[in-house]
Amino acid sequence: MSITVEVCPVISSKDLEDFIRFPFRLYRDDPHWVPPLLSDRRKFLSAQHNPFFEHAEVVLWLARHNGEVMGTISSHIDHLHNQVHGEKVGMFGFFQTVDDFHVAEALLATARDWAHSKGMEALRGPLSFSQNHEVGTFLEGDPGPPMVMMPYNPPHYNEFFERFGLTKVMDVYAYIADLSQFHGDPSGLPEKLVRVTNLAKERAGIVTRRPRMKDFDAELQRAKQVYNQAWVRNWGFVPMTDAEVNKLARDLKQILDPRLCVIVEAGDRPVGLSVCVPDINQVLKRLDGRLFPLGWLKVLWYGRKITGARLMIMGVVDDFRGRGVEAVLMYETVRSAIEGGYTRIEFSWILETNEMMNRIILKVGGPYGARRYRTYRIYQMPV
Repeated sequence: MSITVEVCPVISSKDLEDFIRFPFRLYRDDPHWVPPLLSDRRKFLSAQHNPFFEHAEVVLWLARHNGEVMGTISSHIDHLHNQVHGEKVGMFGFFQTVDDFHVAEALLATARDWAHSKGMEALRGPLSFSQNHEVGTFLEGDPGPPMVMMPYNPPHYNEFFERFGLTKVMDVYAYIADLSQFHGDPSGLPEKLVRVTNLAKERAGIVTRRPRMKDFDAELQRAKQVYNQAWVRNWGFVPMTDAEVNKLARDLKQILDPRLCVIVEAGDRPVGLSVCVPDINQVLKRLDGRLFPLGWLKVLWYGRKITGARLMIMGVVDDFRGRGVEAVLMYETVRSAIEGGYTRIEFSWILETNEMMNRIILKVGGPYGARRYRTYRIYQMPV
């Protein structure tokens, strides 16, 4: 027998706290879920602190049964996305539910109907909130905790989406490479790869360097130039506003290991960029969402023991593509990760349609065990 579900918008501060804390209850006994910091989640969902709200309409929803929270979802319209792509797409995210299709159906129907009421023609998700944030739902692959800024969900979410009428619009891939085989010594990387990297640098007239943290604001502007140029043709990409770039930079600066970031320059012009970050989820998993009273001590202690890293941003401007710059970025990142003592590196996420990047990862890393190990899916339906 189906339960009676009431879906209402988040209005009060108590509603918001219920929205944020529901996953803590839902995944209480799940060894793979990584709890976000409660303080960070509150800011991310706040129009006062998150510049995404400056170009978006957002409504958060709670599904309740007899007063008890059974699920959550956001419905939102990214007006900047629709302007860039000439679409009328509403989106949903932050989808969490008990294992009951009737709850999932009520949440998804609410997001669909809201998008329709706003004149949208399609509903896409999960995107929490956009492709600059957490993307898709885990579809298949190796079990285990997600890396930093990657989503996590039980497999039946995909069954719920398809049963509701959502269909695949895009898959994105995550690759993993085991670096422990090098025992901290990058000289074990193939000589051929080193020669190819050096040859690409010479032919393209480029040099590589690490970011100058003392000149962080200027470095940020250089990175923004590459980011917005390199990704402009990617499916669903929306250039970040200055405020969004600044916020992302502030967030990443707290966990950044400069050795893992590579800037490629031709003269004074930045033409390539990769940003790889330590897997802070290895620390967050031990904090239960709180930095106080002992969280900072745990961060300091476990932060020294982080063994994983995620290459989350990598791009080359148009006129330098196909000249070996992508391979240079890959090599320099992996070399630095090995020297830094990291034993695992994830390359994510990569659009399934990005043939060049998918090919490069397997060509460079395949002989050393790099493989596609997780697939995430973005769904869509007409409204």
